[in-house]
Formats: sequence, C-alpha cells, structure tokens
Amino acid sequence: MASGKNDIPFEGTKEQEEKLLKVIDQFRNDKGCLMPIMQEAQNIYGYLPIEVQTMISDALGIPLEKVYGVSTFYSQFSLTPKGKHTVSVCLGTACYVKGAGDIYNKLMDILGVVGGECTPDGMFSLEACRCVGACGLAPVMIVDDDVHGRVTVDDVEKILNNYREV
Repeated sequence: MASGKNDIPFEGTKEQEEKLLKVIDQFRNDKGCLMPIMQEAQNIYGYLPIEVQTMISDALGIPLEKVYGVSTFYSQFSLTPKGKHTVSVCLGTACYVKGAGDIYNKLMDILGVVGGECTPDGMFSLEACRCVGACGLAPVMIVDDDVHGRVTVDDVEKILNNYREV
C-alpha cells in the first residue's frame, strides 16, 4: 500500500551548497531574485526540500514561509525528489472511464508511493495527469516519453519491469 509520505532523506553535498550560495550571491541584489534563485536551486538539487528552502531563506534574510509559499504555488517546483523514470497515468475522461483509476491505484500499490512521490530506491516517480491527447489509446500510461496505450491492470507490472532493467 502507498505510504502517503516521502521517506527519502535529504542528501545534499557540500559542493551543491557552495553552488547554491554562489547563485544566491549572483542574484541577491536583483529585484525579484527569489524565483531565479529557486529555479537554480532546483537545477542543483533536483528538487526543493525544506533544507534547501531554509538555506535560501537564511541567505536572503527573508521568511521561510515566503520561500515555501513560492515553492508550493508554482507547479514548476517540486518538494520531493524525482525518480530516474517518471510514470504518469492520464486521468482525463476517456482514460478514466476505461479504467485509468484502477491502473493508477495498481501503480500506487506496486510502487508503494502516492502521486507526487518517488520510490525509496529513486527509480520511479508517480504522477497523475489530465488529457494527453491520446484518447483513442485510452487508458494511457506514460513512462518518461514512452506512451503505453490500452493498458490494463495486468500490464502495469510488465511495463514497469521494462524500465527497472534500464
């Protein structure tokens, strides 16, 4: 069953922290510097855990609540790490009525995570999405850039196994 939380510990390196501090120094005097700093921080770390948000807050002398507010408002930012492979299930109307909800539930069971989370081994991130324009192939599951159409619950494990070997 899915965990409902992400148990992956933060493992930032000293080199990453030094890179982030250089970025902050580069942008600190620019009006509206928070967004570009956060974008660069996500490029450095791959996501924006609370530890990174705290570094930004401390270095800029702004409240952590403001950094957190920006990171949760804009969909471009992720508070959790991303897996080597991103698995998405289309939950648009055509896919949903053809069983995409069951496929999504099966993925949560197999991977042990809920949407928006990454598996503890860092292999898979799970996401739900809305119409991907492949309604004729419903239900659709996408792994990275590979579209899998007419997926059944019984197909899910086999599809994932193809990416576990990569």
